[in-house]
Amino acid sequence: MPTAASSRRRSFAMESRMTTDIFARSTLPVSRAPRLTLQDHVFRQLCELILNGEIAPGQLVTIQALADAFGVSAMPVREALQRLTAARALTVISGRSIGVPRLTRERLLDLRRVRLEVESLAARWATPNMTEVEIDALQECVRNMEEAVRSGDRKQYLRWNRAFHFAIYGAAGSDVLFAIIENLWLQISPYFHLLHASGNYFKANEQHEMMLAAMRARDATSVSLGVRNDIEAAYQVLVGLLETEGLPT
Repeated sequence: MPTAASSRRRSFAMESRMTTDIFARSTLPVSRAPRLTLQDHVFRQLCELILNGEIAPGQLVTIQALADAFGVSAMPVREALQRLTAARALTVISGRSIGVPRLTRERLLDLRRVRLEVESLAARWATPNMTEVEIDALQECVRNMEEAVRSGDRKQYLRWNRAFHFAIYGAAGSDVLFAIIENLWLQISPYFHLLHASGNYFKANEQHEMMLAAMRARDATSVSLGVRNDIEAAYQVLVGLLETEGLPT
């Protein structure tokens, strides 16, 4: 009759063989890692293009042009685009080109409702966390946005606008909340291009100045309110454009 010790040895030997079999059948060989890393790199680069205002509504970009710019084949670009299409940040216009998805009134309203809640919450959490050095960096963002407004440089304004907001949201100390906000901006930020003609950039910078002053005073309620006012002002312009002339796609 087998002893308890011998039974344990047989059980351990069986588990070892099973573990060996599992690794032998593994579908994740080391050779695939560079390809996945490359896809992630391309995905992040595409996110940066969108968030920094490099792709505007109505603008088409070919997959091959992106592949050439990144110095890669079309495959990792297509794979990254699948992720961005699923996130509704980009859409495939044809088999070889991409663009910004059409923005409906219903989708704009939904984005506004969610942004009001999560971005104002992030601002509230960030207020006690920001250092004086980080607040000085916000001041630099505001100065650069003012210069961009004077020179009429939309892309420069959008880059510094993003830097201003995301410096605050990053200081909230929540990776989960930050990722949600980034996903929302991937969907809405291309349409910030259309705010320039309305004078919104100038008005938005007034809100930025108020938010900056409130941040220096550690007034979380006022910083949060400034974010909400900024989002609401942009929404009013965009919904007006939708109702009067439609938005380019």
